[in-house]
Amino acid sequence: MAGLHASVAILSWILPLLAAGAVETELLKGFKATPNRSDSAFQPVLADPTGKFSFGFLRVNESRLALAVVHVASSLPLWSADLAESARWSDRTELSFNGSLVILDPFAGVLWSTHTDGDRLVLLNSSDLQVRRGGDPPAFAVLWRSFQFPTNTLVENQNFTSDMSLLSSNGLYSMRMGDNFIGLYGSFKQGADQIYWKHKALEARADIVNGGGPIYARVEPDGYLAMYQNSSKPVDVETFSSFQRLINSFVLLRLEDDGNLKGYHWNGSDWVLDYRAITGICELPSTCGPYGLCSPENGSCTCMDHPDRSHTGPCDGHRLADLCAANSRLHVGFRVLRARGVELPYKELMRYQTAPSLERCESICESNCSCFGAVYNNASGSCYVMDYPIQTLVNVGDEGKIGYFKVSDQSDHGAKGYRVGYGVGIVMWVLIGLALVGTVLGFGFYRWRRSRRGVKGYLAEEENRVTPGQYKGLASASFKSIEIGRS
Repeated sequence: MAGLHASVAILSWILPLLAAGAVETELLKGFKATPNRSDSAFQPVLADPTGKFSFGFLRVNESRLALAVVHVASSLPLWSADLAESARWSDRTELSFNGSLVILDPFAGVLWSTHTDGDRLVLLNSSDLQVRRGGDPPAFAVLWRSFQFPTNTLVENQNFTSDMSLLSSNGLYSMRMGDNFIGLYGSFKQGADQIYWKHKALEARADIVNGGGPIYARVEPDGYLAMYQNSSKPVDVETFSSFQRLINSFVLLRLEDDGNLKGYHWNGSDWVLDYRAITGICELPSTCGPYGLCSPENGSCTCMDHPDRSHTGPCDGHRLADLCAANSRLHVGFRVLRARGVELPYKELMRYQTAPSLERCESICESNCSCFGAVYNNASGSCYVMDYPIQTLVNVGDEGKIGYFKVSDQSDHGAKGYRVGYGVGIVMWVLIGLALVGTVLGFGFYRWRRSRRGVKGYLAEEENRVTPGQYKGLASASFKSIEIGRS
């Protein structure tokens, strides 16, 4: 699968290193390592006994690094440490094991640690990285394991509980366990995740016992995602294409950057797509981007303000700001876009309220600064209110389904005009201020001159009706040049 190979280059040089015994299979207290291969995409420091997996420094964006466990044959990262900030690919960045596995930057300090007091670090043939204390199996304790902190991937035989989450590498989508379901969520607005896919265990079986313990999930090597409740018998099974085909291969489940949950198996030379939680492209949360419109017939994209044109870039309104922001002067505001024949791809999971009319549905959103839009169904009277930035909608062709969307007025032209107007306003206020200062100073100077001339000068002025200084006739050319400006 091409998408699974894009993150790093092929690590063909790892296998000879592992075969030659250059990579450790166990790290003890006192171990230290720094990145030292300027041309490498991955620098291994630990391998599992079979050589299928390796742990080490993974290069990110040329100059940064992550701590990762990779599948050696494909170079696919299966797990990475959640660093406080990305570390530099530098010989001053240090990985050490002193009972805790620690990565340290001399400028930023400790970026990540397991916070343990163990004896050794091992990588199992399941790809699980473990900090252990004690002797040989079974006389040891596991103090920390990477299987408890998954990133965007679950591998076979790895339990997934309600204390865990999968997070797509772009940070937009997550997978979490509920009381009796698995859910996929979109982080479209900070602090307000929207569920867009839900698989309930009760949809397949009725074996869940209330109060019988939490539900957890696991990817099985036979090719299925199962949910369990304190029993070896699954309460629900979500099968892969390879289910019961007796394929002897490594299986995993991955939350992709488009928000879909996909299963794969390794056929010895490539990752084969084995499962998709969401089968329709228009059912994904943002296939066509913000304010995009997806056609279920062919998966093509247009923008809601121009549904007859192909979608070639960001749609209008994609920069709509938070209208509840305290400093509203930073925002030009919004205009309204209405679109007919549109529907939310996951409306069954959306909250809604019943409204007697389209106008009432729109007013609910219009008066609420946290509302970005609403979709109204004329037939049912359902009003779906979106409290997050508008994502892709589905073009259903039903004129009775109408969308009301707040669209940013901050287009490039509008923003430029706003900045110019703002600058002109500042200049005008400065000029007005200078004029006021000049008036005050002029009046003060006049009073001072009059006081210096004394009473005689004042009486003479009153008598002769003249003032000191050069006289300008009202008909002179120089005076005529001063005119009231015309708008």
